[in-house]
Amino acid sequence: MSERDVDVLIVGAGPAGLAAAIALKREGLSSLVLDKGGLVDGIFRFPRNMVFFTTPELLEIGGLPFVTPFDKPTRVEALRYYRRVTDTFGLAIAFDERVVGVRREPAVGGAGFVLDVQAPGGSTRTRRARFVVLATGYYDHPNLLGVPGEDLPHVSHYYSEPHPFYRRHVVVVGGKNSAAEAALDLYRAGALVTLVHREAALGDSIKYWVKPDIENRIAEGAIPARFNTHVRQITRESLHVSGPEGDTELPAAGVFLLTGYHPDWTLLEQAGVVIDPAGPVARYEPATMETDVPGLFLAGGVVSGRTSPPVFIENGRLHGERIARAIRGRS
Repeated sequence: MSERDVDVLIVGAGPAGLAAAIALKREGLSSLVLDKGGLVDGIFRFPRNMVFFTTPELLEIGGLPFVTPFDKPTRVEALRYYRRVTDTFGLAIAFDERVVGVRREPAVGGAGFVLDVQAPGGSTRTRRARFVVLATGYYDHPNLLGVPGEDLPHVSHYYSEPHPFYRRHVVVVGGKNSAAEAALDLYRAGALVTLVHREAALGDSIKYWVKPDIENRIAEGAIPARFNTHVRQITRESLHVSGPEGDTELPAAGVFLLTGYHPDWTLLEQAGVVIDPAGPVARYEPATMETDVPGLFLAGGVVSGRTSPPVFIENGRLHGERIARAIRGRS
């Protein structure tokens, strides 16, 4: 596909980006999806045995049925489903293309956009389109604690699997769904897990079937929990915290900092998108998903903020139709 033959460049091959590509295609508009990794890379990096909180029909895009024998689909089923979506609709996707710059420029027939793209090996190129959709999500950018040792090799902001921590000390930092589920999974795999949370109690948003489980494990002492506790330093063998029990050193062969994620505000600001510092969250028009930069749209989790409610697949998949209608009206 020639870079000048595309109407819309979509950055991000997650469910929201794919849904936008489908909606644009139905409106007779051409698009190319760019992703720095592979298809639905965020879902691929979810814990291997993860089960979605939602039902399969709420993960569907393009009207293609998500068929599963389970009430709640698994990560493996979701990966299979989005591969089928991509093939069914013949979506054009360029993998391993990292967008490092977005700028607006005059073009024949109106202003357009130039995207600076870094390909494997460090080579760069530009891609052009009249419109751009940023569907970059937020899972790539963890909320850092900013403490010494956060970058050590046994420290991760993403939970993987429990087996390596059998009979070993591991600390999970956080108090919401991800932290609760990781702590339970580790405990049931024989890990010696401790939960550390800066708040006085677990988050109210924890799944209704997970919350009593984690609360009971904490109450019986199977999973020790340190509330109102802050991480001060991480070393190769321990986690230094301060809280009601004073300054304490917790043994830790592994540390999972599950403290949430945020969009790539650097790329958004570089593109000219206004970021409300109170959130912080990108500013856009909900009816069209267009930002203050004419012709630049947002889709999916990228519209989430640090303090605003997160956008998941269930509602982010609907953004593409709003965007396609808005672009169709200008073509």
